[in-house]
Amino acid sequence: MMLRLLVALGVGAALGGCSVYRESSSPVMDTSLNWRRVATDIDRTKLRNWRKAWSEALPLARAADAAGIDGDPALFDPDRALADAMPPAGAYRCRTVKLGGGGTAVSAIVRYDWRPCAMIADGEVRHLRIEGGVQRIDGNFFPDVKARSVFLGTLEVGDDSAPLRYGLDNKRDLIGYGERIGEQRWRLVLPYPAFESKLDVIEIAPAV
Repeated sequence: MMLRLLVALGVGAALGGCSVYRESSSPVMDTSLNWRRVATDIDRTKLRNWRKAWSEALPLARAADAAGIDGDPALFDPDRALADAMPPAGAYRCRTVKLGGGGTAVSAIVRYDWRPCAMIADGEVRHLRIEGGVQRIDGNFFPDVKARSVFLGTLEVGDDSAPLRYGLDNKRDLIGYGERIGEQRWRLVLPYPAFESKLDVIEIAPAV
């Protein structure tokens, strides 16, 4: 699986040329890059408004499933952040919870099943790939502060064979932040994703 990922991304890099945007979603990127040099203006705005996204999404989700939200305060506390935000390299499992959806087609809280995911180390950067499902996240955690990392990546959907380069399609671009929320437990928070929710929370735990 890891070899297939590296080959697929290598082909994408060859087609995309030598772009700073390509570097954000490559597991072999120049780790000297700072996320601020890579993020688009649209994504910078999303990240600045991370707390607003929580304040809009969480009440809607709690109204739909108070027991589910209040039963996991570590995952759904906007201010939960422990030291050592960057997960070690290795095999993980990831589970996405979408908060704040609206309309007749999307609930205010949607939980997806656990999926295999992996962290690939490249210096201080961690490359995350979530396998399986209709929506697959692919990108990098950049070091930021001790209790928070910044994530930049893209969303691979449907029968896509490889992720797009970051910066080509703002509906596929993703920005968020990573935190450790417990012993061997992390989360990736994505404010204002393009589809289905106001906030996505991805729980990350070691593979079992």
